[in-house]
Amino acid sequence: MSTPDRSSAADPSPVRVVVIEDEPTITRAIADRLTAEGWEVSTALDGPSGVRTVAEVRPDLVVLDVMLPGFDGLEVCRRIQADEPVPVLMLTARDDETDMLVGLGVGADDYMTKPFSIRELVARLKALLRRVRRAGPPAPGEAEKQEALQFGDLVIDRAGRRVMRAGVPAHLTPTEFDLLLCLAHAPGTVLTREQLLADVWDWVDATGTRTVDSHVKALRRKLGADLVRTVHGVGYALEIPEDPEEDAPAAGSEGAVANLHSMPTPHEPTSDS
Repeated sequence: MSTPDRSSAADPSPVRVVVIEDEPTITRAIADRLTAEGWEVSTALDGPSGVRTVAEVRPDLVVLDVMLPGFDGLEVCRRIQADEPVPVLMLTARDDETDMLVGLGVGADDYMTKPFSIRELVARLKALLRRVRRAGPPAPGEAEKQEALQFGDLVIDRAGRRVMRAGVPAHLTPTEFDLLLCLAHAPGTVLTREQLLADVWDWVDATGTRTVDSHVKALRRKLGADLVRTVHGVGYALEIPEDPEEDAPAAGSEGAVANLHSMPTPHEPTSDS
């Protein structure tokens, strides 16, 4: 999915954000700050109106609370991602990693735990917007340079931003794809959480290391627990999967990536929750 670059002189239109939060004080604080950033903000106080507002506004970003009247934020996320994928930052009142993993599983790209800093929220949203822009289609001539990567039975189509493991497509969010690609650029090498935060999330803050941990767990759920190795107290490394059968196509060959053409588009919602 590609989000227009609203910051360029050629496209002066502001970033559109929908905030779906049932606490008016929090909604107002977020809306005021984002408006001060020059962004266009629409709000909704419950699940059904949130889905309607997203359909009407077609925003660049969504800030979504998990606990909502009508139906919860997880159901909101499923519905809006089924309509047209949109970057979502979830807010949760509980510091519970299970909730966070479920949120990532239904298509959220990032999350924050209440109480949170409005300043950090803005920074996270800007970083998310940069990641989505980076995930846009490559410039003419660039796609040819972005050959697919293959490690055993794992194939990463960099130009199409699609992934297959053992011939099965994996539906990754833009953030999950960027995290996998970052690890794949140095297979077997341990990258610290701080390095991953800087390279994938575009921000450096020690409090965000749990965000890295949760996204790694989401990757393992979708691609297999053996793919990413934890080095306790340091970070993570991509473990090269076992080689496929000897008659399988070699890395970089046409046959190795032939099935990528039939894969679904990136950021397709998944029922993995």
